[in-house]
Amino acid sequence: MADKRDYYEILGVSKGATEAELKKAYRKMAVKYHPDQNPGNKEAEDKFKEVNEAYEVLSDPQKRAQYDQFGHSAFEQGGAGGGFYGQGFDMGDLGDIFGSMFGFGGFGGGARKNGPRRGNDVNVNIQLTFEEAAFGCNKEISVAILDECETCHGSGAKPGTHAESCPKCNGTGQERFVQQSMFGAVTSVRTCSQCHGTGKVVKDPCSTCQGAGKVRKTKKYEVNIPKGIDNGQTIRLANKGEVGENGGGYGDLLVTVYVQPDRVFVRKGFDVYCDVPISFVQAALGGEIVIKTIDGEQKHTIKPGTQPETVVTLRGVGIPNLRNPKVRGNQVVTLKVKIPTDLSEKQKELLRMFYNDEPEETQEHKGGSEEKKSFSEKMKGFFKE
Repeated sequence: MADKRDYYEILGVSKGATEAELKKAYRKMAVKYHPDQNPGNKEAEDKFKEVNEAYEVLSDPQKRAQYDQFGHSAFEQGGAGGGFYGQGFDMGDLGDIFGSMFGFGGFGGGARKNGPRRGNDVNVNIQLTFEEAAFGCNKEISVAILDECETCHGSGAKPGTHAESCPKCNGTGQERFVQQSMFGAVTSVRTCSQCHGTGKVVKDPCSTCQGAGKVRKTKKYEVNIPKGIDNGQTIRLANKGEVGENGGGYGDLLVTVYVQPDRVFVRKGFDVYCDVPISFVQAALGGEIVIKTIDGEQKHTIKPGTQPETVVTLRGVGIPNLRNPKVRGNQVVTLKVKIPTDLSEKQKELLRMFYNDEPEETQEHKGGSEEKKSFSEKMKGFFKE
């Protein structure tokens, strides 16, 4: 088996790859070399089989442990540390004891059986505006998935024919092989190399799916986006993923939401944060301002002498709670005082008067409160926005 490529190399992953990384790499390679994408391409077909063989071994923890220790020889006659002879017996008699001794994880029960297997989940991303995420919406999405071939109804056989029981494994999807160990010749099982675990072989394949029983289709779904969903959260559409194997159910469609940043608002949990500019005259004298919320504009009265960076909280106008949309977060507003840069001479003179003005106690003692009031009125007039 020296001519066989390393399974990790075939999938383009490291030996320490996680189950999720293996699955992601397999999907990418399987789509690339799938017969539907490469009709009549013998090289792509061989690579597709090679990718499936690699994933079939590495996705099974027990087979992967054998492969990591013995390489391809673990699955061939005399592999897994040959050179021991004795009376033959079935590996199942030893169960997990032999597996724990040699790190195989058990031979007898390790192979996959020819039973129903659920289809793969499919992941898709969608973009939402800030308002769409806050108040919910409906979005139509298109997704390419592997679905049952309508021509052969998933059998892989040409209409009018049918798949036959695999002669190599007698329809079990597994084949037995003998290995030598210190206990003698031991019998183990592995996925059938002829039918790849399906238990069936197709002599006259369907021309639509090339015998795979599946074709890639583009499907459209309407996704109900709930109020209050946040960036990175996922919506699960049950049974909208890929078709299963041997009568297994469909996988799920997982829709991950990405929310576009807003020019005004920043979300933190269910609260909304924003900055609102006010003039220094408004800050000094107080008055009514307009604050933009996700519901629209709202009037708010600020107090005289409002300081820069003053924080105002508007209750109940934030993001609806995802679990209970009737409950909403708050809007946290930071007041930013604007300093004008293009004052007229008259405005500058008024500011100088203000700067040089005597303390309030002295003005009141001299009866200058009316003068003060007059000055304030002038300020309002000169600095109207």
